Amino acid sequence: MTVIRKVRPHPSQNEALLFELSSPGKSGYQLPKLDVPAVDPVEALGSANVRQEIPDFVEVSEVDVIRHFTRLSTWNYAIDLGLYPLGSCTMKYNPRVNEAVARTEGLTWIHPYQPDQSAQGAFAILDALERALAEITGMDAVTLQPAAGAHGELTGILMVRAALEARGNPRKKVLIPDSAHGTNPASVRMAGYEVLNVASNERGMLDVETLARTVDESVAAIMITNPNTLGVFEARIAEVARIMHARGALVYMDGANMNALAGISRPGDYGVDLMHLNLHKTFSTPHGGGGPGSGPVAVKQPLEPFLPLPRIQRTPSGWSWNYDRPQSVGRVRAFYGNFGVLVRALAYIMAHGGDGLKRATLDALLNANYLRKLLEPHYEIAYHAPSMHECVFRHEATGAIAKRLIDYGFHPYTVSFPLIVHGAMMIEPTETESKQELDGFAEALIAIARELKETPELVLTAPHTTRTAKVDEVAAARKPVLKWRRP
Repeated sequence: MTVIRKVRPHPSQNEALLFELSSPGKSGYQLPKLDVPAVDPVEALGSANVRQEIPDFVEVSEVDVIRHFTRLSTWNYAIDLGLYPLGSCTMKYNPRVNEAVARTEGLTWIHPYQPDQSAQGAFAILDALERALAEITGMDAVTLQPAAGAHGELTGILMVRAALEARGNPRKKVLIPDSAHGTNPASVRMAGYEVLNVASNERGMLDVETLARTVDESVAAIMITNPNTLGVFEARIAEVARIMHARGALVYMDGANMNALAGISRPGDYGVDLMHLNLHKTFSTPHGGGGPGSGPVAVKQPLEPFLPLPRIQRTPSGWSWNYDRPQSVGRVRAFYGNFGVLVRALAYIMAHGGDGLKRATLDALLNANYLRKLLEPHYEIAYHAPSMHECVFRHEATGAIAKRLIDYGFHPYTVSFPLIVHGAMMIEPTETESKQELDGFAEALIAIARELKETPELVLTAPHTTRTAKVDEVAAARKPVLKWRRP
């Protein structure tokens, strides 16, 4: 008689928590004997600041630590492994040369408190980037302080309030199209304004006739995302600007999707008064996982006096900071932006040049429209207007399709966003993906469409090849496990 014993899976298939790997007495380091007199911690720091042990402190060997994190890394999907088709996120591959530039010793180890005279090169980098972004956007001045896109939005709307207060009336409302980015309403509320939504039309664009009837003397500005979250260019944006300006209001453009415009279209040329940019999306910093980010704000000349403190200035003795700006909204960042992100952005812009930025944009548009044409026979496109850098389909089983994609080796697209599209499947391939990668992704989605007709249960119960099977999302939402406890 053969007895089959149940064998515990190797850690490469079922990794334990580091706490579970802990064993008393294990150590992952060795220190040489002291070559100076020993100091009693209690005597040096005081008994209130010293504890004898840390409860449940992990005790593991060096090899335990190395293998644990290496095994976990093999479970992760990454841009170095394949396509991230996340619409709105712009998860593209970023050139390694920009990482090398950002790691230049003099830039890596620069300190924000060191004397201005010892940081002249950093000042020159910031000034060059401000001028480059102003040229790319068609604006007149740029601040690099905001730490991310939503931070840039808040900074911009605070500048709108300051500018209108200087005219004598800050007004009460900010218009936001239903196709705008989701952080816009929060930024408006934080700046003290009311949010007034404006509907899109059947082509996925702002309804300009509705806008014209909505704008009155209480409206301070409009926050318009262009291209919007449907991947559609707001073709009548110049008309939108004329309507707003005729009523004394300003035009703020959410420039998170500037990777669809760079080198081709400059917002400042069609009436935009101010906008932010997501450098980590368009200009080369790995995005996701909570950072790092950067959200510079570009403005037309009438808004320049309200830019955050301090401003870069060049004097006969060199670069320095200018704090003498009485109309400024003040500081919005402890120091002058996320410096490493700014270095990467300038390296990216200088490496590409004007022609290169245009080519990158055209590649982004080409890739999105190539995928759209491959998938349109199998999935319903949400709007029939031309797509820019991303396209949005709709399907009632969008969540299940996304999970089934994992079985095919691809990261899912953005699910159920934007909210104005029921069952949204938001896909952005970015400019860095090859035809081979796009073909494989399209083939997977086409195969899933076929499965939905022939064997729908295969899709509805996905994923099947992951270490964790389909989870109970309702239970996870209602009874979340927020803290691990030792058994």
